[in-house]
Amino acid sequence: MKTETVSGVELQVLTPEEVKERLDRDEIVLIDVRTPAEYSFEHIAGAMLFPMSSFDPGKLPVQTGKPIVFHCGSGIRSKAIADRCAQAGIAPLAHMGGGFNAWKADKLPYSAIDPATGAVVSR
Repeated sequence: MKTETVSGVELQVLTPEEVKERLDRDEIVLIDVRTPAEYSFEHIAGAMLFPMSSFDPGKLPVQTGKPIVFHCGSGIRSKAIADRCAQAGIAPLAHMGGGFNAWKADKLPYSAIDPATGAVVSR
């Protein structure tokens, strides 16, 4: 894990493997900031959808000692959202470096729609 500073707050940058391990141990709240269409087509099981287009830091789930980890497709939108949250005084924060593309490249599991049948499948 590496860290960056955004708006004066330390932001953890987690690898997809670190996110998976922490998600499996129920240590994080994973938030997907992609569009509803992106999320419905494929997403990480357990991730909550809070699209960047309508994102409001005040509507995030109340933190219970678990850091919020944001992710998007590539890591750009999630870092921008983490910055907005830091400006709103929300911490601890993290985002997944490389985003969902890195998650898939690492062959980690996710749910997707089978284009041939429309059924939800695990990949």
